[in-house]
Amino acid sequence: MRKKLLNISLIALMLLMVAGCKKDEDDEPDEWTAGSDFEGIPRSAASSFTIDGRTYIVGGFDGEKRLTDMWYYDSSKSNWFRVIAADFPAKARNYAVAFALDGKGYVGTGADGTEARSDFYQFDPATSKWTAIADFPGEARYGAVAFSVKGKGFVGLGTSTNGDLKDFYSYSPETNAWTQTASLPGTKRANAFTFTIGQTPYIGGGRNNGIYLGDFWNYDAASDKWNRLNDIYRDDDSYTYNLSREYAATFVLQDKGYIVGGSNGQISGSTWEYIPSIDAWEEHQALYGSAREAAIGFSVGNQGYVTTGRNGSLRFDDMWIFTPNN
Repeated sequence: MRKKLLNISLIALMLLMVAGCKKDEDDEPDEWTAGSDFEGIPRSAASSFTIDGRTYIVGGFDGEKRLTDMWYYDSSKSNWFRVIAADFPAKARNYAVAFALDGKGYVGTGADGTEARSDFYQFDPATSKWTAIADFPGEARYGAVAFSVKGKGFVGLGTSTNGDLKDFYSYSPETNAWTQTASLPGTKRANAFTFTIGQTPYIGGGRNNGIYLGDFWNYDAASDKWNRLNDIYRDDDSYTYNLSREYAATFVLQDKGYIVGGSNGQISGSTWEYIPSIDAWEEHQALYGSAREAAIGFSVGNQGYVTTGRNGSLRFDDMWIFTPNN
């Protein structure tokens, strides 16, 4: 009897030790915490750019109407401020693109509810004024991507009245002119994701002909050349994941890119980190707020931020802050 009780005690002790180990493994700090809610109307498919640590959000769709208001986030005050005298000066739109270049923001293309757009505008934060610049020369479009690198802004992909596209153009602020550059090889697409690490832009995902795409590319502006990387849909001896999606939010922390949420037929809240040195992805804790697509992503210092977006008919104004554990 005493031997039997001893065995039971040993088993109980082992179970406690296993439980303790399990708790330690799962007891990592939360990577996502609630931030200061976006103070504008809940919306999706807005455009954004960052200048001198301030991230500006322009326009979008609230479920009933397209918007022209403009806000910026001041991380030092954990607060949002409306740029009262600087509503977007043209037709309200969603699915527009934006980029920052030489201390100014640029917003253009998009959908106004009736047609796709090709007009483009420059915002100067020093004067809070918008100025029309040369129209985008490709087909009017929405769901495109944009980035800036080596003194120029780049816009491409998206969809038009004639279908999806894969062409790209660069904009020079010195000449106020657009120049066609190398098209993304392979498949046309809309609603892809993009982020820029250092001087290297990356593009992946999106959808074409009803298919969520799994290819992934970076761009060398000096040689005007696209380079294909490992697919974001992998099932091999080293990695198994499927990051194919559209409408994902992105941000960059140090030398790594991140995608959050989006949709591959189902709305997601997953968070994935791209590691350029090994050309592979690592999963992080999922967004703690509602899963969403068409949200805004940006970074300040060593933290990433996600705000706005939609899930079905719901539009959001909450904001979530991401601090990676590794």
